[in-house]
Amino acid sequence: MKRRKRNTSNLIERVIHPANLTIACKDVVRNKGAGGIDGMSVSELKHHLDLHRNQLVEEILTCAYLPQPIRGKEIPKGGGKTRQLGIPTAIDRMLQQAVSRVVMMHYEIDFSTYSYGFRPERNTQQAAGKALSYINSGYQHIVEIDLKEFFDRVDHAILLQLLYRKIKCPKTMCLIRRWLRAPLEKDGKLTKRRMGVPQGSPISPLLSNIILHELDSEMERLGLRFVRYADDFSIYCKTKSQARKVGNDIYIFLRDKLKLPINRDKSGIRRPVNFQILGFGFVPIYKKGIKGKYQLVVAPKRWKSFKAKLKEVTRKTTPMSFDERISKLIEIQRGWINNFKYANIKTKLEELDGWLRNRLRYCIWHHWKKPERKRKNLIRLGIEAGMAYAWSRSRMGGWAIAQSPILGTTITVQRLQKRGYIPLASMYNEITATLPTKTNSLFPVM
Repeated sequence: MKRRKRNTSNLIERVIHPANLTIACKDVVRNKGAGGIDGMSVSELKHHLDLHRNQLVEEILTCAYLPQPIRGKEIPKGGGKTRQLGIPTAIDRMLQQAVSRVVMMHYEIDFSTYSYGFRPERNTQQAAGKALSYINSGYQHIVEIDLKEFFDRVDHAILLQLLYRKIKCPKTMCLIRRWLRAPLEKDGKLTKRRMGVPQGSPISPLLSNIILHELDSEMERLGLRFVRYADDFSIYCKTKSQARKVGNDIYIFLRDKLKLPINRDKSGIRRPVNFQILGFGFVPIYKKGIKGKYQLVVAPKRWKSFKAKLKEVTRKTTPMSFDERISKLIEIQRGWINNFKYANIKTKLEELDGWLRNRLRYCIWHHWKKPERKRKNLIRLGIEAGMAYAWSRSRMGGWAIAQSPILGTTITVQRLQKRGYIPLASMYNEITATLPTKTNSLFPVM
């Protein structure tokens, strides 16, 4: 059955429809984020839209609307490197969200099944699960290709040409072209942009998927098994020679057709134990009757960053009440465990639990401050008066006392839980209790 083509010649009418603009405004406000160069915060956006909606719509319909420059901001990337973010104004973010909502409908139906990034009802767990299924099916020579500074290297001419194949609306195309060309403001200086899609803008995930859909189509044409999440993608082969040929073919396609360079230092042919995808790693299953199979684990870097977040919240000098610490901890724990719930993490979470409880005990001990207050609180917790006096005057460091029996037997797990603390392992059990049935105990059905 031939798929019916949608008319996109007057797409702008759906973009500026009051309902679409209202939803886009709500999305931007809900996502929060910093303001652009005009100083308007996202909390002021709704009021501004109510006052200037008609003027804004008129400017868009007459192609008189000019986006303001993007505010440049560098964020840490890891390894001492930084990533350049481009932060549009709140108004531009709302309009980009409105365009993205409408344009996405025309592309989503054509996007590859094996593309998982920035798409409805798709996530990192599904991408990692697909990679695991390839590996456990014998495709254990993995071509990993890292696109060098992808978001900064997107060729505008190629992207606009791909957009025009499906989006025939001149006014929508005019908006997108102006967003792509909007200058970057950094340290008070404006820099022209002739290539790249700024990370940090609502429309950049869609635009990146549109240009990399060409790569997906090429890999599907070649009959390859692959997984792509935004600009991270990997190809799975049976033999090393096949992997080498596939890697060369895709490198040539990226270079000649999409004009996207690869990072040779981070690209190559990997075996499962040396390969990571979206924070997941792979380790062999050492079990009788199971050979050549792997299971998901969390990459060391992700454990390190998780521990650093927990450490920041439980730092004794961080100005928070105990209840605020607990609330923030639960938020971080739930988000991280939900992301990695399909990996083998329970044992490590149990180990981390003991360290985290001691951090909380240290915060409580520090909060008691004066020796007399420490003595009285220890007595209230059931410590004999003489011992309470001795510990309250101890010259031991706070971290040593937090790990000592005096706090371990008084500020118990049960008492911490009464104050709202949820052990990591308990939260993991709660979250994984609702998971779908697992296939061969390796990964859930998706």
